[in-house]
Amino acid sequence: MDDERDLKDLLRHLSAAGAGRPVDKDGFPMGPWTPELLATAISEIEANQAGIDLRTVQLWYQDNEKGISTENIRWLARVFGCDDPIETSRWQKELISAQARLSAKRRAQRKKSVQRDPPEPPDEAVKSNLDLEVDFPQRLSNDQLVAPKWRFSLARISEGLFSRASPLDLPASVFAGAVALGLSSHFLGIHSIVFPQANGVVKQVGYLWAPNWTLLFMVFMPLYFAFVSDLVIFWKSAGRSQVNHKGKGNENGVMWMQKVEAFSVTYWSAFLVCLPIATVLQWIDRCLSPLLTGNAGNYPIEWARMAIERPDIISVPQAVAFTGLAYLYMGVTFFLFFVGLILLFTLVADFWELVRESEIWSDGDFQHQTYQLGLKIIGGVFRCCVLGLLVAICMKLQSTFMLSSGATIVSWLVSDFLSVLGDHEKINDWFEYSMPTNYSSLLIVLATCTVFLYGTVRIHPAFCLQREVVRGRYRRKLGLMLAVITLLVIVYVLIGAIAGFSILLCIGLLTAVYGLINPSIDTWRATDEGDKQIVS
Repeated sequence: MDDERDLKDLLRHLSAAGAGRPVDKDGFPMGPWTPELLATAISEIEANQAGIDLRTVQLWYQDNEKGISTENIRWLARVFGCDDPIETSRWQKELISAQARLSAKRRAQRKKSVQRDPPEPPDEAVKSNLDLEVDFPQRLSNDQLVAPKWRFSLARISEGLFSRASPLDLPASVFAGAVALGLSSHFLGIHSIVFPQANGVVKQVGYLWAPNWTLLFMVFMPLYFAFVSDLVIFWKSAGRSQVNHKGKGNENGVMWMQKVEAFSVTYWSAFLVCLPIATVLQWIDRCLSPLLTGNAGNYPIEWARMAIERPDIISVPQAVAFTGLAYLYMGVTFFLFFVGLILLFTLVADFWELVRESEIWSDGDFQHQTYQLGLKIIGGVFRCCVLGLLVAICMKLQSTFMLSSGATIVSWLVSDFLSVLGDHEKINDWFEYSMPTNYSSLLIVLATCTVFLYGTVRIHPAFCLQREVVRGRYRRKLGLMLAVITLLVIVYVLIGAIAGFSILLCIGLLTAVYGLINPSIDTWRATDEGDKQIVS
């Protein structure tokens, strides 16, 4: 090894030589390392739970002041040493020595620069031109620089909520909003209220007993936003560059935003449906108008309209203010829910177009890389769709319970369960109330299933050039996903429709949890050696 070579030169030399890369049948490395391939290889090391950002690897190849951290040197040594302990140790020592030579070289360069006369600062005209070059990169045909006009873009802003910050920011905000509403209901005294119904049954109608306001916004929605954010951030930062060999660096981000902007009308449609219609009009019809007139109309008495019958617990002004905040929170959250579905649809479409337009399908590494990306994408879409169906099930459970004669939602489900076993008489009394929530939940089911089916149709052909054993493995995983989605749809449809639906509900919930956490369905992290041998 050349002892005079610093870390930057050594990394470029090893990358060009393809050190540590899989070899072909003749024993030669299958091409050089690229920043994308190297970032993927480091992220696939089982001990490296955090992975590595593509931008970090790209900085290693550039002539800059940045070196490589000790931990990343250890991952590089494992890659170059093919995970052999002896070779890994030897490469780690060599890389550390090269890092020291790079630091010494940088110190010598800085010492020389200090001894030289400082350059004269540019005059005002040059400085002005430089500022324009940085701030306003758009040019006219005559090379005149102009400032781009700022344009409000709902699509760009909505996408930014999922991808421009930590993946936990949006889920944490939604969870915090749900907690704040729950605490407020407790302070107002409507968190747990029993109210006699027309048939004499005393029903629990408190805010904290409604799963469509507690379980939905405190569990399912935050998990949904976390999965969508994780998938979108991965696609923008690393996934897209792995299949798009024509775009480099920031070009991938620009092209992704163009795809997002192409769905601008869809974002506005979701906004108009969720905020002015589903939120404002529904709040006026279900809460504001009954509270002001003192007549609940064709709606059951629950926490939102409790001020009509029990003004001693909560006054009308308090109920108007609390329900207004609750419905505003609900409308914004469901708008973001549909934004997540739109982003998943956009991501799948972007993946399909890039794979279809690629000209290097004969490359075994590219096929393997595409197979892994497809598994990660369809696994992420599957998880999000499972959570979307659980959201719809929560909504229908609450609305069906309000139509039933059960005292609490738990006793109602237990009674239905025991009625099939013959140990309890099934309650057949149903109230004739209006429940627009059933229509809203049906829309969520349709939108969620549409996105999942689109993902299966678009991603499945991407593996058409894989060998038969790989296609068979993918079909089995896809079959499990389709089975879980179908079961949850059946559970949704049968809630309150047949006796014993609670048994099917329990099976569906257990299956959904299995689908969310079991790696045999969502296997994008598992890169077994069998797959590598098949496509190489």
